[in-house]
Formats: sequence, structure tokens, C-alpha cells
Amino acid sequence: MTSYSDCVKEADQEPSFFSAGEQGRWYIKYADYLYRHGLLDQESVSPNQKTAEGQLTYGEAELLLEAMAKELEIDDIFSQLHFRPSAKKQEKTVPEKTWWETYETLIAGAEKSEVEFAPLLIYGTPENIRGGRSWTAYTDQGEFGFEGLVMDIYIDREIQVCKRGNEIIRVVEEISSEVVYKNTWIASVDESDRTFTGYVGDVKREFDTKKKLGDRAEFEDQVADLYLRSGKVEKIVLKEERINGKILAVKEDSIEVEGYGAVPMDEGFQVYRLYGDFARRTINDLLVGYDALEFAVADGKLCAALLKHPFDADSIRVLIMDDGFQTVFHDQIQLEFLSNGTYRTGEKSYEFAEGETLNITMDSSLFQNGRVIFEPEDQEKGIRVISMNRSYGNPVYSGRLEISREEGGLVLVNELYLEDYLKHVVPSEMPVSYEKEALKAQAVCARTYAYRQIQGNSYKEYGAHVDDSTRFQVYNNLETSQASDAAVTETYGKILMYQNSPAEAFYFSTSCGHTTDGTIWGASLSSVPYLKGVAVRPGGGQLDLTDEDTFSSFIKSAASGYESDYAMYRWTTTCTSSQLEQKISGIGSITNLEVTRRSTGGIAVELQVTGTEGVKMVSTESQIRSILGNPELVIKKQDGQTLTGWSSLPSAFLTVEKKKTDENGMVTFAIYGGGYGHGVGMSQNGAQAMAKKGKTYEQILQFFFTGIEIQSLAAD
Repeated sequence: MTSYSDCVKEADQEPSFFSAGEQGRWYIKYADYLYRHGLLDQESVSPNQKTAEGQLTYGEAELLLEAMAKELEIDDIFSQLHFRPSAKKQEKTVPEKTWWETYETLIAGAEKSEVEFAPLLIYGTPENIRGGRSWTAYTDQGEFGFEGLVMDIYIDREIQVCKRGNEIIRVVEEISSEVVYKNTWIASVDESDRTFTGYVGDVKREFDTKKKLGDRAEFEDQVADLYLRSGKVEKIVLKEERINGKILAVKEDSIEVEGYGAVPMDEGFQVYRLYGDFARRTINDLLVGYDALEFAVADGKLCAALLKHPFDADSIRVLIMDDGFQTVFHDQIQLEFLSNGTYRTGEKSYEFAEGETLNITMDSSLFQNGRVIFEPEDQEKGIRVISMNRSYGNPVYSGRLEISREEGGLVLVNELYLEDYLKHVVPSEMPVSYEKEALKAQAVCARTYAYRQIQGNSYKEYGAHVDDSTRFQVYNNLETSQASDAAVTETYGKILMYQNSPAEAFYFSTSCGHTTDGTIWGASLSSVPYLKGVAVRPGGGQLDLTDEDTFSSFIKSAASGYESDYAMYRWTTTCTSSQLEQKISGIGSITNLEVTRRSTGGIAVELQVTGTEGVKMVSTESQIRSILGNPELVIKKQDGQTLTGWSSLPSAFLTVEKKKTDENGMVTFAIYGGGYGHGVGMSQNGAQAMAKKGKTYEQILQFFFTGIEIQSLAAD
């Protein structure tokens, strides 16, 4: 009643009951588990190859069932089972059918059994998969172990199995010897024209045919449905039709391809990477904006995507949110064209002239053929959206605009060159009055972040990589400037790399004198070793601020550092139990707050809230900031100025002190904090201060990101 992994784990930690000469055999870990846990008695059943691989006797079965009954807390197990103990049959073997009927009855009666029955289509075993791992079956549902079983006879057959996790316990029955492998990739045909190499799922294997295929060129490098009977290919249906076009959106059951609209996907749709080493990919690897591919098509459906070249990431697709960045949907979109150009919908194309305006609503006839694409002749002049406002007025977007009609409203996407996108991000994320080297550091961070988000494909259903809000990077909220443009141009193509992979280039406004590491969002430090946390002072290093008294002393002092002159370096506020109870319920009146765990740099990652009727634990820096924040709070910066209206505190680098309780039982808490933002990666004001001290953008980035290299952007 245990798992394969538990047996393996114990085998690695505990001595075996079997002799040294038998070690390494497949059954050792299972039999040892039975002996260790009293499910077998080694005096009655000797630990050797004969008993382990031999047929189960009635006497051995009784021992097993009695032990299992004890574990499952079943009083009279034999009254519930097909199995019947008998003194006369102790040495006789139990019929296979009797044992499995007994086992299945036992499993059905278990309250929390992980054993289940399921159909599997067997692609292969080490018998026909070159380099296949021993005791591994390759199936339509992934890889399964089958130690102790014979599976080669089920290749190219659908079978019903009894399994636990990814381990096959037994084959119940063969369902069918007639199978269809949908949308396989035929890589090569043998000179005899009777065998060919193809890919089924992630498995490369050879297939036999009943008759010669004929012209090899007709079959090689093709997508096909393979019809097999008893392991032999009886029919091959090629999918020879191809279409090319940029991916505009990836939906659950269709892909929108420029020039073709939304095309449904065939059952068994596949994604194949043809460049470099051939590999099967998933639909999540189909990046919107990607056009270096072909689609194999049959009967009006996409059967496979054939990726022919790496994605070059020279452009980005941005989902433009409404005023105030509240939603991705628009009720109407009104455009003003700043140069001549064309717009397309389906196969129809129309011209527009400089100075013209166009108002588009949900019931517009333009959507009869799907998405509408606007392309100005002068893409630098762009298109103004006069139905929206940003900080500088009606925003202007370079590149091209696309509008689609979705269930929630109109969706507006801006596709433009990545470098042009960055020229609209940097001034929205960092003051353009900052030092050039600080702006260049920001440009590299923004480019790295954008590159990773392009690969992330977050808005693929709408045809975008990112939106233009703080959820990703603020885009086009402020006008470009000569200084920020120069920062982007002078760092052209540069991104942060760690061991040849793009880094997580996080940044935030202001530190408290120390940054934290990437574990505050649940990542392991080994996965983001470059986000280690650093003291933001000349010489860097790392301070141990995880102790409450040490951090409290640090945050209440005017500790020196690169940012010690910035207003948000230190801040204070007070909150009341009444204000806290607006967000925290179920524990009565709040009587105390206590930070119970801190991470690198002293950031609070666990807060205990005590009430008259219980205790609530608040975890993660973002939740702590949210719970303690309230628009009514007055936050006093170290320069004496105040802030109000914040629903979340500036940072989680804070400590809390209980100050007083009034006659009505309301408690007042003092909060001492520092910094503004999540505290991971580069502090923007830290970068500015370092730039003022003469540091280059490379030195700034290498200070905040441990062990990174600054390299030119290149496709995978």
C-alpha cells in the first residue's frame, strides 16, 4: 500500500534482506519494503530470487493480506474477499485471477487509494525505442514504469491498466490492436521503402509497412496519420497542405493566423521544432508574433505547427489597457491617423489618409472578417488613440495597431520593434532627469524583462505578450525623451544573462539600505542565484538582519548607504486595530502584531496577528503590505513630507510596535519602515546614486545581480 518512490527512498537508506549477489535486481526494493514493514516474515518466506520471482502461495498471500488489513484497519478481511485461506493450500499457488480479484476488492474498500484504472496507448518500450530506459513504457499519457511485467507484446496497442501514479501495476486487458497515430512526423524512409522513422509523441521509432511506400520524397518530412493493425502500418494519410503566416492569437481550440483568421485545431494537434535537434513542443511554445513557421493543414484544420527558425524577439506585442489601467477591454476605440496607411480585415484592405479619424465600436461591421490591422506608412509617426488618456494626453503608438472583438469588449494590441518599445518604457519607469548610466542600467533591465515576457506568452489568447501596466512594465504613459532614447540606443540589444540564460531582471524604486533575494515569491535560491540580496552601500556585502532586534535597530536608524538621502529610505506611520479589522476578520478584536519571520535583508515574510478570539498568520511580503496598509494612514517620509491614500504600505522592510490601548480597547501600533517596492533586484534610486558616484551601468547591474553577464540579445 505504498508508492514506488517510497520503496526507492527506503532502498537508498536501509540495508537489504537479500544477499550481495542478488543486489541490483528489480524486485529487491519491493520485497525489502515488505520485510521491513512486517508484510512478509523472512522466517516463513525466505528473501531470495526464487520466492521473489516465484508465484505467490496461499500461505504468503495470507501473511500479506493480514498485514494489509491491519494497516487499513479492516477487522475481518477474509469475509470481504474472494480469497479464502486454507491449511491444506498453504504451499499451493494462488490463481492469478483469484489474487487480482482479491486485490481489486481490497483497493475498492480503501478510503484513500491512489490506485486507479485507465486506458493507455503504448508507443514503445526499450524493445523498439533506441536508448529507451529499462522498465519504461512510452505512452500517449507520458512515461510509465512497469517493473516485473511483460509489456513488449502491447506495443502499438491500446490496453487497460491498473496503475498508481506513473507506475503500471498490471495489464487488465487489451482494448484494441487497431490504433491511429494522429499527426506524426515522418523523418526518413528506409531504402527498402518498407520501413520509415517517425515521431509519436516524444518518441522516435521505426515503423514497418505491409507494402512498399513508393517515392521516398513523397513521404519524408511530412505530417501524417498512421493507421496500424497488430503493429503494422496499413495506411498513411499525408497532410501535405501548408499555410504560412504570423500567429496573432492562440485560443483554446483555434489559432489566429494572419491572412487566414481563426483556424480550428485538429484533434491531436502537434508542435514540431525542425531547426537544430528535432523536438516536439507544446502549444504554449507557439509565441504570438512568430512567423518563422508553417502549419500543416487538412480538412480546414491545423494539424501541426512546424517551427523552422528560432524566434528572434525583435518585436513585441503589447495589450493596451483602458484609462487608469483598469481593464484590457474597451467599449470603443477612436483613432487618429498621423500618416497615410492601410487597414486590413480578413482578405479586404482599405486605405486611410493622414488626419482622418475612425471610431470603432463592438457592433462595427469591420469585425465580420475578424481582427482589424492598422499599418501606417510612417510607423514612427504612429497612430493616436483619441478615446484614451495617459499622463501626457492622448497616447500615440508607433508600429501597428490591431483591434479584435472579444466577449468582454474591444481589445487593442500594439505591435512594434522591441527597441522602440523600450524607448517608451524607460521614461515611464525611471525619471529621464536621472544620470545616463542609471538610465542605461534601467534600459538593460527593461529589455531583459521584456525578452523573458515575450517567451512567457501571457496574453496569447488576445495576441499579446504583455500589457502596458505595472503588472509588466509601464509603457507609453509618459512621452519619450532624448536622454531615455539615448540610454536605449547605447545599450542596443544588451540583456542580463546568467549561465547563458536570460536572468529575471527585477527592479524597484528605493531600498531601505538592503535588497532581498528571490525566495520571497516562492522560488528556490538555487533557481535564481543572482538574486541574493545585497547591502546597498559602497562595497556591497550582505548584512544579517533576520533577527528582530537587529532589524529593528537597523530600520530605526539613519544607516548610511547609497540611498540614505532619499525621502523613502525611511518612513513611519501608525495604524489602529480598528483599521486593521477592516481587512482581518474571524479573530475578534485585534490586540497585537508581531513579525515572526524575516528573510534576507530583514524583509518581513510572516506576520502574526493576535485577536481576542484567535490568531491569524499573514505570509509573503505583498500580503503583509496589503494587510497593514489603509488609505486612511498618514505615511511620514524622512524628509518630513507625508503621503496618504495608500491601500498598501510602501514596503515590507518594517517593524511593528504596540503603543497604546484606549478606553474603548482600540490599540495603536507604530510601524517603522524603509524603502519603496518589493526589494528584489535593482533599486532604481540606488542605481541613480551609484551613477552619481561615477559607476557605469555595467558596474551598477553587476552590483545588484550577482554573477550575471551583460551580453547581446540572441535567439535561442
